[in-house]
Amino acid sequence: MLTYDLNGKNKYYTLYLKIRGDILSGKLKRGERLPSKRSLAQNLSISVITVQTAYEQLLAEGYVYSKERSGYYVSDVNLAEGETSAKSKQRVYISRTQNEEQAEETFKLDLVKGGTAAGLFPFSVWAKLMRGVISDFGEKLLQRVPCDGDEDLKRAVSNYLYRARGIEVDPRYIVIGAGAEYLYGIIVQLLGRDKLFAVENPCYRAISACYSLNGAACTPVTVTENGVDCAEVEQSKADVLHLSPSHQFPTGAVTPSSARTRLISWARSGGKFVIEDDYDSEFRLIGKPLQSMYSLCPENVIYMNTFSKSLAPSMRIGYMALPPELYKRYRKLFSSSACAVPVFEQKTLAAMLDGGHFERHINRLKNHYRAVHAAVLEKLQSLGAKCTVRDTGSGLHLLAHFPEAPSDEFIKNAALKNGINLKCLSDYLISPLGGASRFAVINFSGATVSDIKSLEIKF
Repeated sequence: MLTYDLNGKNKYYTLYLKIRGDILSGKLKRGERLPSKRSLAQNLSISVITVQTAYEQLLAEGYVYSKERSGYYVSDVNLAEGETSAKSKQRVYISRTQNEEQAEETFKLDLVKGGTAAGLFPFSVWAKLMRGVISDFGEKLLQRVPCDGDEDLKRAVSNYLYRARGIEVDPRYIVIGAGAEYLYGIIVQLLGRDKLFAVENPCYRAISACYSLNGAACTPVTVTENGVDCAEVEQSKADVLHLSPSHQFPTGAVTPSSARTRLISWARSGGKFVIEDDYDSEFRLIGKPLQSMYSLCPENVIYMNTFSKSLAPSMRIGYMALPPELYKRYRKLFSSSACAVPVFEQKTLAAMLDGGHFERHINRLKNHYRAVHAAVLEKLQSLGAKCTVRDTGSGLHLLAHFPEAPSDEFIKNAALKNGINLKCLSDYLISPLGGASRFAVINFSGATVSDIKSLEIKF
């Protein structure tokens, strides 16, 4: 008689698993008759229905077969390699390699991944707004979301852009998406895979990788201390230019107004497009935000941003403002699709923007980062002539130049010995570029003042 421990569990499913395991292991032989439903129920102190349900599941999956007025019998189960043990049917868990474990190594300070510290996220505000959204919208939160996003969030983003950046954009032309990479893919489909995309060099490599993954060809254009090289853009055969004029990553360059005007003329003259990636514009720590390129030419500029830097990396909500003609094309291509961002999150974020909570949160973050920025400068200046800083007072990273260092690897290894995860400018190149060596990229978005002050840096 079969004896199994089924206490405190989903009894029918546990019984099914036990019997199946005995069949696969060979403990129950092919052709062997299983106990009757009544006798097994009595033996295990369970109901006959529980046994019957387990038997029927085994029957449906072919582990047993039935004979009328005789009962259930073990089938001839053909395992992948003949009569093997149950190990061939068990899940295989692949252990992590040493490299994977090293990749997850903890550091005293991570100046690569960044990300806002969890303690700075406004959990209480977000939770309160979520409860309000449930109360206000109820079952409407279960409805399908339009392809371009929830109307309340589109309107709230439009109002916020005007307040914070002086950008006037009709809410109709705003598209909500699940993060920057998702929006990059949408842009490729809108403009066409036959278009050549010019991307900054050096840059955040995921940008060019995402365009390439979606079938678009990319060409690099050099970034100088004054932003992207306009002459290279004009001489290229690019149809689209992706840039971050307010604060380029990783150089930190800010594109001056003269260069912005020149690039807009380039776009207008050939029916081309500029993608203005304003990824950390909220964090200009000195002075007012710079005028956007979209404001200068909404017909040829696609403006985009996300809430990953300002709220949390897991907050996969981004948006873009499309030129009117591109928006019409977007509706034609995607009107049958639904927005990838849950409406619950969209409504909550809309309430955060409308209620002024987001801007108060940003002000707190800016105060925090001003203090962190000052601590970083003080720590780097303590190195004396060994280090010079290139900093524009924008965004959450800066460059530190170590002219006496033998190589970039030396800089990164020296940082690692001090418990610091660090990358250099050369790590972000997509094609060779002179003058890019011995620059460390200091991404302090995930740091605190105490983190910086507690470091003992030795080069």
